[in-house]
Amino acid sequence: MTRTPNSSFSGVSRRALLLGLAALPALSGPFLRFPASAQTPTDPLPSWNDGAAKQAILDFVRATTDRASRGHVAPEKRIAVFDQDGTLWVEQPIYTQAAYCLARVPAVAAEKPELKDVEPFRTVLSGNREAVAGLTTPDLEKILAVTLTGMSVEEFEDEIGIWLETARHPRWNRPYTELVYQPMLEVLRFLRDNGYKTYIVTGGGQDFVRVYSEQIYGIPPEQVVGSAGGAKFGYDKDGKPFLTKEPKLLLNDDHAGKPEGIHLMIGRRPYAAFGNSVGDRQMLEWTAAGPGTRLKMLVLHDDSAREYAYGPAEGLPASKIGTFTQALYDEAKKNGWTVISMKNDWKRIFPFE
Repeated sequence: MTRTPNSSFSGVSRRALLLGLAALPALSGPFLRFPASAQTPTDPLPSWNDGAAKQAILDFVRATTDRASRGHVAPEKRIAVFDQDGTLWVEQPIYTQAAYCLARVPAVAAEKPELKDVEPFRTVLSGNREAVAGLTTPDLEKILAVTLTGMSVEEFEDEIGIWLETARHPRWNRPYTELVYQPMLEVLRFLRDNGYKTYIVTGGGQDFVRVYSEQIYGIPPEQVVGSAGGAKFGYDKDGKPFLTKEPKLLLNDDHAGKPEGIHLMIGRRPYAAFGNSVGDRQMLEWTAAGPGTRLKMLVLHDDSAREYAYGPAEGLPASKIGTFTQALYDEAKKNGWTVISMKNDWKRIFPFE
């Protein structure tokens, strides 16, 4: 089978790709893997400062796993869901998958030289940030179709793995896979140690995240729910069956799509949900609507020194990526959701600190 220079239409939003087109990062560096966390027997969350956020997690686990508690949850019902971008790892200045799409454009143009003189690829290849920021929705759809479809699922996984081994974040000059949040790795481990199944529920591409979710988060690919594209079954010239990624969006796992995706892919309402933006609001609302003890948490990025500060909740700078509005903040406070202050609640942010 001849490989085409594409991958999977697996849910990069048009907004994310547009922003990404204006901020293509540098490439190089190893794909490192981290253990789920480094816990101590006395403190399962050592990277958290003592406070309401840490206590909420400890109280929730105690209440839902203690058989004598009124909030006890049967082991088979212990489900916890986590958004990825901005909740488990860095999402600024662009989503990681958007960076991958942009990085694929030169390779696609090299294999299909006719694209070099065709818009919007000519604009992307020019490196003119102002020009690419003005691309239209149809332009972005063309980029998605060319860079995210056409190859077999195995080739797609190989391409992502190679890219992750070389791609580096423009601020820290480290692999994206190092920019995971150590406090959240500890939460994942703590929940699993207490019988919870942990799922990623992301607006990003399901197949993209599945490539590294087990190595980075300890979450197997079957426990990743994301925006999903179609795949077509076929045979190669030797009669070997394979699946080809297709430009057909089956699930847009963002906003209301998140509880819809949870129902479709998991089949149980979560008892714990973690997010960081307006795209996670319905997921937390769906979690909160169930009976019994529920944990609802939102990460607020308010630490420009160690990571980024953006909202615009509480007077933080506005951001089109990972938007945390004042309305979402007010809803969280009104309904008893816990807002995690990155600045105040986390002793450390990354495993390498």
